Amino acid sequence: MDPTSVDRATKPTNPQETDAPTPAPGGLKRGLTARHIRFMALGSAIGTGLFYGSAGAIQAAGPAVLLAYMIGGAAVFMVMRALGEMAVRHPVSGSFGQYASRYLGPFAGFVTGWTYTFEMFVVALADVTAFGVYMGFWFPDVDRWIWILALVLFIGAINLISVKVFGELEFWFALIKITAIVLMIVGGIAIIVFGLGTQSTGAAGIGNLVAHGGLFPTGLMGFLACFTIVMFAFGGIEVIGITAGEAQNPKQVIPRAINSVPVRILLFYVLTLAVIMSIQPWNTIDGSASPFVSIFDSLGLSGAAHVLNAVVITAAVSAINADIFGAGRMLHGLAEQGHAPRAFTKLTRTGVPWLTVVTMVGALLVGVLLNVWFQDQIFFLIAALATFATVVVWLMILLSHISMKREIARDGRLPSEFPVPFWPLASVATVAFVLFVVVMIGVTESTRPALIVGVIWVVLLAIAYRVFVRGSGRLPHQLTDETSPVTVVPPAE
Repeated sequence: MDPTSVDRATKPTNPQETDAPTPAPGGLKRGLTARHIRFMALGSAIGTGLFYGSAGAIQAAGPAVLLAYMIGGAAVFMVMRALGEMAVRHPVSGSFGQYASRYLGPFAGFVTGWTYTFEMFVVALADVTAFGVYMGFWFPDVDRWIWILALVLFIGAINLISVKVFGELEFWFALIKITAIVLMIVGGIAIIVFGLGTQSTGAAGIGNLVAHGGLFPTGLMGFLACFTIVMFAFGGIEVIGITAGEAQNPKQVIPRAINSVPVRILLFYVLTLAVIMSIQPWNTIDGSASPFVSIFDSLGLSGAAHVLNAVVITAAVSAINADIFGAGRMLHGLAEQGHAPRAFTKLTRTGVPWLTVVTMVGALLVGVLLNVWFQDQIFFLIAALATFATVVVWLMILLSHISMKREIARDGRLPSEFPVPFWPLASVATVAFVLFVVVMIGVTESTRPALIVGVIWVVLLAIAYRVFVRGSGRLPHQLTDETSPVTVVPPAE
């Protein structure tokens, strides 16, 4: 049994002291409040994947995409519960990168951390690309890259101030997105029930879900292929685990945030897209603009379309903000493990790992060039790359969690305070689903290059690990077991 666990088990513990904020590891500041993380959890699932990428998923599968989002959402919930159990036990900023190093070995931690950083970089590229598209709705004659350059520099400056400023910005961005989604659903239902607007797309109604080729108009393969885009929409939600290193009272905040995932998926994805496809037949959504904007524009509600365009711009800015935060904290954690240059551990006076932020901003400037050279093809190739990186990270989270559970049982350690449900069957099923998504990336012709690039990426990581990682970087990362005999009961699911 872990000696620290024995010490906690025998030492009287004051519940108030257990819940008190503790200093963050590595000099980081615990500046994220429960309000910040709760709204980050709500907003993390509302981003470019929903506002822009959903058009590609609809084109691939038609109305069957609703079922795909429900299945994918269930898998994401299990991944987040696995991450949540580890984050409550080990609330560190490096999060799942350090968990993989501890429970699967240092090479697994190296691959996980750098692949997540790659994921955040690629997802941020998709987000800045979408931002350029959104701005084109208002300023069609302005080159897309100009908007992207300005945004990258602005977000970089915000992230250099302090984690509290980051959390506050994410709170207001999430509030705007959530309010817009709720109003959009209410307005959409009003259009369906009362026939508001100019029905240039035909009669609105739930009959549109089956009137244009049925529920599975593109067949089984179309349905299966859409998962490569659907899972991209959920990419980045694991940033909630990274906030554990800078959260006040992570043992209370993280479980509540993660348990809200199923409701968010049903409301923000399934219900919203059902409303969209009930108003506008799925085969008329061509991806030239966000489905949210094109619906109201096609109905003659141009004022609402402009408002929604402002909302999706807010969503993109919020997502990029979170991408830079997540990648920066992961690089900081990698440096602590000896898996990245030690310079990445340097902090500003406000506790921000400044070099990681500057590095991400520099990398995102690549997005400016890509949008100059490959403007028409860039988004969906990036989405496929991000999906590959996402599922690799999720697979490592699941395998780390399984290894941790086995170690707890083998060594007789104190049980987890936030255990996953339906263990171990649900965890094994989720691993199988994640592997299925990887297979579909290779099977689907349009996303196959992403799998090839992904395999090359893993090979390059193996070479880099062998050549550059020395000393403590070759040893499993040590984590303090934060489990205490005081049980923090999560809210009912």
